[in-house]
Amino acid sequence: MPLDTNYIRGTMAAVLSILQHSTCPENVSFHFLLAHLEAEIFSLIRSTFPYLTFKMYRFDSNRVRGKISKSIRQALDQPLNYARIYMSDILPLDVERVIYLDSDIIVVDDIAKLWGVDLGDKILAAPEYCHANFTNYFTDTFWSEVNLASTFEGRRPCYFNTGVMVVDIGKWRKGEYSLKVEEWMALQKQKRIYQLGSLPPILLVFAGNIKAVDHGWNQHGLGGDNFEGNCRKLHPGPISLLHWSGKGKPWLRLDSRKPCTVDYLWAPYDLYRSSRVALEE
Repeated sequence: MPLDTNYIRGTMAAVLSILQHSTCPENVSFHFLLAHLEAEIFSLIRSTFPYLTFKMYRFDSNRVRGKISKSIRQALDQPLNYARIYMSDILPLDVERVIYLDSDIIVVDDIAKLWGVDLGDKILAAPEYCHANFTNYFTDTFWSEVNLASTFEGRRPCYFNTGVMVVDIGKWRKGEYSLKVEEWMALQKQKRIYQLGSLPPILLVFAGNIKAVDHGWNQHGLGGDNFEGNCRKLHPGPISLLHWSGKGKPWLRLDSRKPCTVDYLWAPYDLYRSSRVALEE
């Protein structure tokens, strides 16, 4: 998981939800990616979860700073959003498989079920959304140039959200996929071929060639759209993971006393609020 002072409240809630719903929480280990290694954050996690197995790694923001193109929302342009692309370089060689999770999620099922997905010959697994209009994720410039539009020839590209992924780090490392994603980021700097941060270049490399996972493992979009952050309702069907992707974060909406209905599902995991309530009582 990425770890940032602006999102630490979300991260703590996410960790708590994973531990609470794990059959064997002692088997879960966390790798936190940070722009700055801070003793305060380490101490906070250690004091909140005394028995948690975790390591913290610094992600050098300079690695992507010159490669990031301005997107439709400033929060998407933060270098730490791109750390997922470089996990194969950051994590130790003995880490060969991970579940990557954003900080704005809550898990309400045993994470071991997601871990156990059979990747087969694929490098990553995630819920696919083939009903979504895939063309919307790229600009007219992209689709109008034959050599670019032909990128997806031979595969049926479907949208998937990169905030929840099972990744074979060993295969990613061997195939040098970080470089493949970077090549698209470099092209984006020359000619604008997409609008959204770190998601489209990963789609360009992997869409149509991933292991599909049940949609319940990423009930995303609960933060609303990337401009207004309007309230969204849950999609029908069983849910294993709730994801507040989009502009609206549940802790901010709860604090402003303008929560969406779905934010009340996040609230029970909010360690900051519960500790404050305890002090007031």
